[in-house]
Amino acid sequence: MMTQTQDDMQTQEDVLDVARADALRVTLDLQEPILDGDPLPPFFHYAYFWQPILAADLGRDGHPKVGGFIPDMGLPRRMWAGGRLEFLTPLIAGRPAQKRSTVLKSERKTGRSGPLGFVTISHEIWQDGQCALREEQDLVYREEAKQSTPSAPKMADTDHSVETREFSTTQLFRYSALTFNGHKIHYDREYASEVEGYNGLVVHGPLLAQYLMLMGNQRLNGLSYFDFRGTSALLDHEPATFHWDGGRCWVSAPDGRLCMQAQAR
Repeated sequence: MMTQTQDDMQTQEDVLDVARADALRVTLDLQEPILDGDPLPPFFHYAYFWQPILAADLGRDGHPKVGGFIPDMGLPRRMWAGGRLEFLTPLIAGRPAQKRSTVLKSERKTGRSGPLGFVTISHEIWQDGQCALREEQDLVYREEAKQSTPSAPKMADTDHSVETREFSTTQLFRYSALTFNGHKIHYDREYASEVEGYNGLVVHGPLLAQYLMLMGNQRLNGLSYFDFRGTSALLDHEPATFHWDGGRCWVSAPDGRLCMQAQAR
């Protein structure tokens, strides 16, 4: 794997290793093995294009320190807020691929909860001389957690229930490892509660989105586009209910709050 970074642009090369794809398949509890030459399920590219860096270059949360490719806006708490993906042609297991990333925009604003930093990154995944996937990833940076009365959560439409899933600490660990995500909110309970103010470990937003994409891929006989946005953190002790309504899909927590909403086609 090779990574090149220049200002706000980054290029990475990787082989879409079959063993890693199959490890992600097992982590998601999917039954059909992935073999060399098979098309990868949607969103499996997140098991590749790792950015291994020394511990000294990590922030306190386990993510790479900001500054450089992702600008430092002086806000310590990171959240993946959502994204948009355009699936052009399937990525093939076992073949080399290239990821081209660009920071589209970064800005700092003030919201009801205080200062916020917004970063949007564009990714393209290329394989065999053609662009297979285009993606925009939205990141939000926030100030230190405060002990305050939270705003009322957005409640989900509880119709169209498809399935309920529980997330074990083992699955969260495996998903973090396979996506090389060092964010401590997913595996360090003390950090998640005492530093970032969560009442438990946080289920990865991309993991919820992954299950919604698999749902859409099955019901639409393939995905061409997926747009998702996280609205509330789902914690490891909370079963998640996944809902589907003709391309509109979402995730709800046991108390009825909306955790993620998406549109698939």
